[in-house]
Parts: sequence; C-alpha cells; structure tokens
Amino acid sequence: MRVTPMYGSSLIVLRHLLLAAYLLPGLAAGALPSGQTQSEHTAIFRAFGERPGLVRIVDDLMLNLLADPRTQVFFENADQEHIKAVLVEQLCEILGGPCIYTGEDMGKVHRRQKITTAHFNALVEDLQDALDKNGIPYHAQNRLMAKLAAMHKQVITR
Repeated sequence: MRVTPMYGSSLIVLRHLLLAAYLLPGLAAGALPSGQTQSEHTAIFRAFGERPGLVRIVDDLMLNLLADPRTQVFFENADQEHIKAVLVEQLCEILGGPCIYTGEDMGKVHRRQKITTAHFNALVEDLQDALDKNGIPYHAQNRLMAKLAAMHKQVITR
C-alpha cells in the first residue's frame, strides 16, 4: 500500500474522501463551495496544469494502470486512447476547466466490469502516483479526490 505524507495510506485517504463526499455533497457534485468565487474554483484547474497537464497526468495514469496487476485486466484490451480522452475531459470539467465530458454514464460503463473495492483502491493509488509524478500539490490532489469520491458507488459493481 502506498504511503502519503499527509494521511498515512491510500485506504485512509479513500475513507477521508468518502466522508467528504457524504458531508459535502455540493462539492462532490461539482458545485462551487460556499463562499468560493469562480476564479478560486478555476485555480484548482490551473494547479493541475490546465488541459496539457491533465493529458500528462492521464497518460501517466494509464501507464500505471497497465503496469499494475490489480488493474491491468481492465485496460490492456480496452481502447486506451478513448479512455484517456474521456478521462481528460472528465477531469477538466470536474476541476472547473472549459471542457465538457462526452463519455458514457459512469454507472453504465462500469456496470459490466465487476469492479471491487480493492480494484477501486488500486486505481486511487495509481492516480495518486501519477499526480505525485507530475508535481501536483497535496491540497490540489485532495480537492480532486473529494470530487471523484462521489463516483465510487457508480464504479464499484461487485
């Protein structure tokens, strides 16, 4: 299990994120947090390097997912370029960038995958590794993870 300086382990981070998703449903759904301006909201998008930064992060994430025996089976025979393109769109939109997610409904696309909590946790670790590699500050990583945590119910299907 990967250790982060801020929380100790990915499982602890995941628990914090899930808690945040339940306590802050507006934030997890993409709404602006109370008292936050659009400029402050888009600052998080800039912290990720805007769209070019997201492309690098998603490229690194895909490499991690393919190298990880826990997630490899889900991506090795998939249309990786398509997955990367829609992930960039999704992250861009979630982070306040000028993108619109054009991919399928998260529940629909994952329903047939039989994804377990262990698979989900592995993806979180692989994403954190990609974020670390790209120098994304922990506070920005945590903001993204809080927004993504709300999707866990649609992704975990077994």
